[in-house]
Amino acid sequence: MPTIADSDMKILKVLSLLIDYPTNELFEGETLAMSKDIVSKSPLISPEVRTQIVALIDELIEMGSLEAQAQYDGLFERGRSLSLWLFEHVHGESRDRGQAMVDLMGQYEEAGFVIDQKELPDYLPMYLEFLAYQAAVTGDEIKIRMDIADVSHIIALLAARLKDRDSLYEGCFNALLQIAGKPLDAVKALEEQVQQEQRDDTFEALDQEWEEEVVDFLGAQQEERCPSSTQNLAKGIAIDRNVMPPKQVDAPVHWVDFDKPKSVKQP
Repeated sequence: MPTIADSDMKILKVLSLLIDYPTNELFEGETLAMSKDIVSKSPLISPEVRTQIVALIDELIEMGSLEAQAQYDGLFERGRSLSLWLFEHVHGESRDRGQAMVDLMGQYEEAGFVIDQKELPDYLPMYLEFLAYQAAVTGDEIKIRMDIADVSHIIALLAARLKDRDSLYEGCFNALLQIAGKPLDAVKALEEQVQQEQRDDTFEALDQEWEEEVVDFLGAQQEERCPSSTQNLAKGIAIDRNVMPPKQVDAPVHWVDFDKPKSVKQP
């Protein structure tokens, strides 16, 4: 049976590991070194973006687990603007998010993808691991690219916010955009919008957030609602066309090595 390691889409597994919380296990053995090697050789992302991700990996190695965890907490776990739960950027605290997650969980179960931890199904690192798994099982890389493209408006917004905060994690999201065939101009187009946003990771903003009522999303699925016809992640996300720039450009299917000019490599 094919494995994730047999597919070019194994880069999605690496991105899943890097975007996820940097546990102590990430720093043990050769995990980061192997991740760096896969990124450096990936034909799916440009040399520029490869360099960005390698810089992130080098920074993580230099910092070590404790400092990396502290940095991660301050970046992704304060406020909601950099939330890695995809549906939160669309549904917020509304109960529609609960049904969308139930539908996505159904996709996981139908594909035989078993979640062995307590995590919501719209968690981006988990979704990327699922797509890497699907690429290995089905071999349909075009479908995987389309699935990422369905949420590229959220990915571009996260990339723009990370860029505004001078975070090397931006490279991971740039990579996802390129894998989806989206131009990095999508990030640049959001820079002005992001600069005008009010930060939600300040102490004042966090205090206000704690005062708001907590909603039980998973419990919401038990309430009566209209049946959903969701077939993929995009069905749970109302794409905001104003987030993505109107101009789209073709992106190469594969990227050449560092020392060669960019061109399209025929499959």
